[in-house]
Amino acid sequence: MLIVDSVGQAEWAHDLAKDLLEATLPRRWAHTQGVAARAVSLAPILGDEADTLTAAAYLHDIGYAPDLVSTGFHPLDGARYLRNVHQADDMLCRLVAHHSCAVNEALERSLFAELTAEFGEEGPALIQALTYCDMTTGPDGRHLDVADRLAEIHSRYGSGHLVSRSITASTPCILTAVREIERRMAERIEKP
Repeated sequence: MLIVDSVGQAEWAHDLAKDLLEATLPRRWAHTQGVAARAVSLAPILGDEADTLTAAAYLHDIGYAPDLVSTGFHPLDGARYLRNVHQADDMLCRLVAHHSCAVNEALERSLFAELTAEFGEEGPALIQALTYCDMTTGPDGRHLDVADRLAEIHSRYGSGHLVSRSITASTPCILTAVREIERRMAERIEKP
């Protein structure tokens, strides 16, 4: 179980992600901060789960940190680090492991069995919210429409790259997540 003493889970996650990403991967750190800001904006529909989502937003890409790369698959590397080094709770590890429809990239990398054996086959309900935050935030941390974000990923990696192939396979899942969160936010705004 994650022990965070007197600070909240999101604050602890911020500090950890900053330590891992800011100096070595400043653009990834900018993206991470943007994803976390999107997570904070979802507090009206998340209630008590807002802190957990914000923590996961800060931690979702820590598997890119050079010292953590083991498999080269950042969701798995990040989730393992959280579990093994920080004894983070299962929910937080599952969110990191399964963010943005990661199972499709796990299949491309022949890591599906490892991912699902260690972190379950399906992510929790907060996965949609984390996917929304990640897939509506560009690499520089700015808000992007999901279509622009998907195009940016394809442009960065190129059509034949396994990340592009996995994003293509994940597009229906990503679009469903984004639409669902947008629907929930719109309903929240319409209700007094």
